[in-house]
Formats: sequence, C-alpha cells, structure tokens
Amino acid sequence: MIHRFAKPSRFVHDRTAMLPIAVVLALTAFAGNPLDTAGVRGNDVPWSVRMTDGVMKRLPDYLTHDSTMAWNYEEGVLLNAVWRVREKTGDRKYFDYVQKSIDHYVDSNGTIETYHFDEFRLDDIAPGRVVLDLYGATKEARYKKAAFLLRKQLREQPRIKAGGFWHKKIYPHQMWLDGLYMAEPFYAKFAKMFDEPADYDDIAEQFILMADHARDPEIGLFYHGWDESKTQKWANPATGDSPTFWGRSMGWYMMGLVDVLDYFPKDNPRREKLIRIFDGLASALLKYQDKRTNLWYQVVDKPGAAGNYLESSASAMFTYAFTKGTAKGYLAKKYLEAARAAFAGLLKYSVVAGTDGYPTLTNTCAGAGLGGRPYRDGSYDYYVSVPRVDNDFKGVGPFILAALELEATAQR
Repeated sequence: MIHRFAKPSRFVHDRTAMLPIAVVLALTAFAGNPLDTAGVRGNDVPWSVRMTDGVMKRLPDYLTHDSTMAWNYEEGVLLNAVWRVREKTGDRKYFDYVQKSIDHYVDSNGTIETYHFDEFRLDDIAPGRVVLDLYGATKEARYKKAAFLLRKQLREQPRIKAGGFWHKKIYPHQMWLDGLYMAEPFYAKFAKMFDEPADYDDIAEQFILMADHARDPEIGLFYHGWDESKTQKWANPATGDSPTFWGRSMGWYMMGLVDVLDYFPKDNPRREKLIRIFDGLASALLKYQDKRTNLWYQVVDKPGAAGNYLESSASAMFTYAFTKGTAKGYLAKKYLEAARAAFAGLLKYSVVAGTDGYPTLTNTCAGAGLGGRPYRDGSYDYYVSVPRVDNDFKGVGPFILAALELEATAQR
C-alpha cells in the first residue's frame, strides 16, 4: 500500500510494523489512559492534534502530495484541516506549516506554479481556501492575487446548459459530486470576503442541480456523476446519471454543502432549500451506516457484497458533516450520536499506529473517477477494484476535521 506521508522516495509503507492502535496506545508518545466513552480523545492529546502532528512529523518541511510536486486538491483538503487545528490551538507551528506548503507554489508575484488555468479543473480551486485564509491573516498581496486568479477560473469555467460547472474541460457536459467540495466553499468564502453577494445564487444552483439530477428518488442517495448530454458510456441513457453510489463522492458533496452554509446569508431564500437537501442526504446515509462497525461501505448501498469494504474517507466525511450539521442546527441530535459512533468505529477498525508513535489511517480508496483513459465505467466492480492506501490526504483531512468537530461538542 502507498503511504502518503512518506517522502516521495519512500512511498511504500511496511504494514507489518503496525499494531492495532489500542495495543500501542500505552507505548507511544501520544498515549496515556484509554479513550473516553465518546472515543474522541484520551486524557492527553486530542485526536485532531495527534493526526496533524503525524502529518508534520512524516513530511516535516511542507506538505507534498507526491513526487510530481503539482498544485493539487489533495493538499488543499489536508491543509484546510491543518489550518483549522491552528485556529483551535493557536499554535504558530500549524500556521507556518500551511504557509510553507502554499509558498512552495505561490510566488512573490502571486503566480501559482504548476497551476494550468486553461485546463479548467475544479479540483484546482480547492487549495484556494487556505490561500484566502493566508490573505486574511497576513494581508499579503500575493495571496490576494492568487485567489483572484482562481476566482477568474470560476468566472470562465465551462458550464452545462443548465448552468452547472463542468467538472473539468476534458469532461464536457458533466457535473461530479466531487466538484461541489472543490469549488463552492472557496467560491462562497471569496464572495463573503470580497463582498460579491450576487454569487450566492450561483453557488446554491450548483448544489441544487445535483440534487435534482443525481439523487435517486427512491432511496435518496446521490450518484457520483451526471452527464447532461447523456452521451457518456457510463451515463444512464434516460437520466444521464452514473450507475453507482460511491461513498466518498457523497462525502465531498456533504462537506462542501455544510461548509458553504458558513458563509451563506441567512436571508437568502435558497438557504433553507440547501439545508433540506443536506438533511435529506443525511437521512438516506444514516440508513446505510453499518450496525456492527458504525462505518460506511465504499459502495454505500451494497454492504456485504463481494469485494466491498468499510471505507475510511467517506466514513470520516460523513462523521464531520453529521457533527457540524448538528452543531449548526441543520440536523437532529440523533446524527451527533451516529457521528460519535462512527468516529469510535474509525478508531477501532481503521486507525493503527506505526513504530513512530503516530496514528495511521487505513482503508482509504486511492482515487476514483469517471471516463478518462483508461476508461472508468462507474460500475460497482470498478469502485471496489480501486486500490486502498494508508494515510491518504483525502481521508486524513476529513478525519482531522471530524475530530475537531467532535472535540468541540465535548467542550460545549
């Protein structure tokens, strides 16, 4: 398996050196007494800090996705979580780590190295959230210039006829759930920071379009992608939807929506509709939470099917969305209990400790998409065939965010 926290020359991680974290807790630097009944923290260091410190221990100079050193949404996902830890703790080391990581790409003139504007990838917008955070904290012009460049991409992003963003230029007429997380929280944060209130209707429309077209009317789950043209081989010829309910894609959508609502004006008439969509998807997902482990499967609606497995990134994303949604008043209190149980399940079934004493998140889907070369058909067999990896940024970032939200509930 690939270990994302290893330096590029040392990606292979020796799983034989790992033990279940419950066994190792008493032997490691972050250990102490057993976990509390909520499964959120021990008596010493919160899980949000444990996992973040592990990131920084294993990649001490700056966060890098892989040896290609390209501007990447995966770094954006994890750096957003590190920034939230900085906000919670006030520790300067987290600020410095985020800044060094972003400064590897954003130069003194605000140019983003390795970013290709004309490829129109929504994925490339995701790191913009921490660029805005850095600008807010430092007021350095280079961060503002970089953020305005990403905003320009959204202004010129190709759109389907109904008004939704294409996921990428190479995927015409297609919206993917992933894109709602990649673009919309940045878009909403930018709108608030630079007073562009007219953008909120466009932001809402992106979520509503996918709710209208990608949601299964019978069970309420969302398909990964929707092809407005209905021409892709993976697309249902009647609806344009891809054929499978992939867990992480719904996690992206839920995290994007609950984060966007932080910036959405309370008097906007579409706000309540967005909350209803969020509540409806949460209700559908709750029915598929595994009763034994309290986690969710890679293909959500097929528990126990051949090759399917309990997937950590989606489980962490739903945990985060359920916890934050409850705290904000969007969801009923039962979702907080489901989130606490899911986090305990992650600790029991997905988190292990290596000999360095830091936690490792296992059983994360390496990455999945639709179309492309080789062609990804969106089938059940495709999703369960994608390799599983350790410490993938797409899992670790949501794990940290989920821990932060749960830790906050324990302090209220």
